[in-house]
Amino acid sequence: MDPVTVQELLSALTEAAGERAWQELAHLVLPPGPSPVPPDSPPGGPDTLSRLVAEARRVPHDPDHLHLLAARLAEEAWSSPPFARDLRAWLARTGPPVSFDAVNTIGGSAQLTGPTLQSREVHGGVHFHQVTVPSTESRLPVPRQLLPGPPHFTGRENDLAALDGLLAEKRPAGTPFVVVVSGSAGVGKTALASRWLGRLSEGGAFPDGQLYVDLRGHSPDAPARPGEVLGQFLRAYGIDRIPAALAEQAALWRSATAGLRVAVMLDNALSAAQVRPLLTGAAGGLVVVTSRRRLTSLGVDGAAFHQLGLLEGASAVELLARRIGIRRVDRERAEAREVAALCAGLPLALCLAAARLAARPQQSLAAMVGTLGADGGALAALRAEGERAVRTVLDESYRALPPDAARAYRCLGLAPVVMFDKRVAACACGLSSEEIGPLLDELVENNLVEDLPTDRIDGAERFRMHDLVRAHADETAAVADSPDERQAVVRRITDLYLATATAAEALLTPSHRRLRRTYACEPEPPPAFDDEAAALGWLDTERSHLMAMVRGAAERGWDPTAWQLVDGMFPLFLRLRPYDLWIEAHEIGLAAARRDGDREGVSRMLTSGGVGLRNAGHHDTAVEWFAQALDEARDSGDRRAEAQALHGLGQSHLLAGREERAAFHFTGALALREEIGHHRGAALTRLSLGDLALAAGRPADAIEPLTRAREELLAQHDPYDAARALALLGRAHSQVPGDHALATRLLDQALGEFTATGSVHWQARVWEFLGQAAEEHGNAPRARDCYQRSLALYEPVSERDARRLRARLPAAGTDCG
Repeated sequence: MDPVTVQELLSALTEAAGERAWQELAHLVLPPGPSPVPPDSPPGGPDTLSRLVAEARRVPHDPDHLHLLAARLAEEAWSSPPFARDLRAWLARTGPPVSFDAVNTIGGSAQLTGPTLQSREVHGGVHFHQVTVPSTESRLPVPRQLLPGPPHFTGRENDLAALDGLLAEKRPAGTPFVVVVSGSAGVGKTALASRWLGRLSEGGAFPDGQLYVDLRGHSPDAPARPGEVLGQFLRAYGIDRIPAALAEQAALWRSATAGLRVAVMLDNALSAAQVRPLLTGAAGGLVVVTSRRRLTSLGVDGAAFHQLGLLEGASAVELLARRIGIRRVDRERAEAREVAALCAGLPLALCLAAARLAARPQQSLAAMVGTLGADGGALAALRAEGERAVRTVLDESYRALPPDAARAYRCLGLAPVVMFDKRVAACACGLSSEEIGPLLDELVENNLVEDLPTDRIDGAERFRMHDLVRAHADETAAVADSPDERQAVVRRITDLYLATATAAEALLTPSHRRLRRTYACEPEPPPAFDDEAAALGWLDTERSHLMAMVRGAAERGWDPTAWQLVDGMFPLFLRLRPYDLWIEAHEIGLAAARRDGDREGVSRMLTSGGVGLRNAGHHDTAVEWFAQALDEARDSGDRRAEAQALHGLGQSHLLAGREERAAFHFTGALALREEIGHHRGAALTRLSLGDLALAAGRPADAIEPLTRAREELLAQHDPYDAARALALLGRAHSQVPGDHALATRLLDQALGEFTATGSVHWQARVWEFLGQAAEEHGNAPRARDCYQRSLALYEPVSERDARRLRARLPAAGTDCG
């Protein structure tokens, strides 16, 4: 029987036709009758599965609940064939989708549209929460990120068979299969792994997705950090609330992939430490790592190893023939073997030589032999790691380029980006988008630049250089171009990224006061982003390049550019919360702003960096940063910045549990913001004062500032913060005797507003507030239900909050599964 996939289950759960389907599923995962669970049974057994069904049944259109349930059902089906059979039967019975927009007829000619309730009598209030059901078109597609296999792949049948053999070997149950493909630079590790995974995927082996990342282990830029990659992978599965700590990110990644059959290709790895956090939790999954190093320490993780050697003579000649034509090789068979030998059996060198020959159909292979052997080095020397062979062929390929294409080659080797589009390439060369097109075509034709599949976010064509090719281009530029010319390439691209980040910042955080921008090379106006999603998507996709430019600008002494880049990245930090990058960027930006002597820049780095430190749990360090910001603001007479620093100090002390200090700073911030007419800032400080009163056990004192904050934030068109004020107001009323009904109504309303804005964290917090209110009112079943809903939302996004909810559940008279 075919295995049950997560995608099948997600579709069925989303379209489950009515209560009967859910009853059947509940019966399937936990049949009637006693079914004691041994006390030492691992988590994730029938009791947990039953709980997940119950939670998803209560909120049948919540994608987070459905994804967690689908993953656990698939995992259980993978390990239990009888359960898989029953689950497959349930899938077959599941009916057509139900729509809130369907027209319902109740006797006679009466027609109703939208959510309806039919009952003989109703006691108490009835609350409808509008839930947006994701359409088939709006659901995230299953990721298919693997690189396409090379068109002229040859000579690796024995290696493919060896990998198949490793896959067939028995391994510990419940663990993903990890295989490391190692070999010298240019030997074809990526091509082999791509071909193997592509062949397996075509056979349906990985229906839940295929992921790819270049770990940049030997790139001139810094290797990719595990946290950077985990964020990319999690967002591919629709999880955009990424924890701050690497350990929590890795745990969330393992949880998200538990039960999934996914393939992950980790290309160009530097070390086992870089790889280990990226391993999945998928028992039916496969992780392929390519590296120049053997990474033998991954053996403790159950990895298998395959060392890739050079192409043998016949295979090397065959690869050459596929690129330039069998007739041409047949005419000069001996010379073809000599070309293959001089290329050291290295696929990259062979492909470069073949591209040169293909571009010169009249050139004899004997002439290529003379070119490759011109250095006079012994064949053994050419074989050392293959890099000498690549260099020899690259020299020949470069010398054959037209002057304008040769300059483009050198400029792209200097570009501080791993992948680039036409706009970036044109900027690097100081050309227009129309002028760069033919030059890129020339470089692609000569195998010096690789064109990649079209980007799924913005539809742009992407390119990249192999790291050996890029190093050669860089070294060639060092000889051919002056230091000023080389620096100008990097400066042009950095300024382009600064301008684009600034455009994204203006769209995403319009209330964030704009600071000056300094351009050495005024870039063309960046293209306008279609919407906020496009702007945030660009910041997210380019985060590694942006961080590389922040570091590079600081190292080169471009201090204004360094801190301004950090400022432009603020929406990325605020919305996606990559705390490690947030803190590192602001440490670099603060030092750069101080060297630049820009007081506004220093103030911005201290306050926005302090927010990151505070949210990451570094409360005392955040206090130090906000205190410095306060001193800077008072010295410069910037009263708005002074109020911001006071507010930040209050927030930091509040989170650290120092309520008296928090109250002192909030009071000062409120007075100053009212005095200068900063209405939204004053409303946010009132919200914080209400939060403080709640933390201090004075709910009645919280009602007035929260009510006023709510009104003012709505007037300022800030629905997100207005919903925060409403949620806290509901919590305050729940602790005031006689206000329970009002509290429930306010919290229900806040829950609907947070659902509309997609704020998972605050949805979870409101469910927690509702549970606390029910528990304080003596309604234990309702409290348990609310806490379980809150826990289900917190678990994928915040382990710290999830721990708190697990502690609440026993106190409410239940266990947490």
